[in-house]
Amino acid sequence: MDLRRLGLALLALVALVALAGCGDTTSKHPPSLGQLPLVPGASVLTQVSQCDQGAHRYCAIEAVIVDRRFDSSGAFVHSEADRLQKLGWSTSAGDDGVEAAANSPDQKLRLTFATAVDDLIGLDENWIQRGSAIQPALDHMVFNRTPAMSILLEAGPT
Repeated sequence: MDLRRLGLALLALVALVALAGCGDTTSKHPPSLGQLPLVPGASVLTQVSQCDQGAHRYCAIEAVIVDRRFDSSGAFVHSEADRLQKLGWSTSAGDDGVEAAANSPDQKLRLTFATAVDDLIGLDENWIQRGSAIQPALDHMVFNRTPAMSILLEAGPT
């Protein structure tokens, strides 16, 4: 093999290694809400699945979860956070100042969650984005004073 061919082969190998690191290898399909340990009695009001196959590949479910057994959305969110911690999920701050986040014990799921009113503020201030069905559902729950939280469930930690 002459020097020119060796140089081209080496360049191709470097390019292949560089491209191998591009994009995420997480699931091309959104996770299931059945994988999320919700507090007993909670129910899904609405959900939207989304996948982005671009440079920052991910799949997620956005949902509005309600539970009328609680006196407030804050109590509902706090109870969910306690449940996740008891089941071994690691908790942290969310994407904005009012959201919470948790990673599953096996690191295959990441949950971001907040009260309905807190996510409405985040939407209004353009701190976060949600699917078109989520904001009206949040509005309705806040207007009716129904304890609700907004969630974003993604495959893998982010």
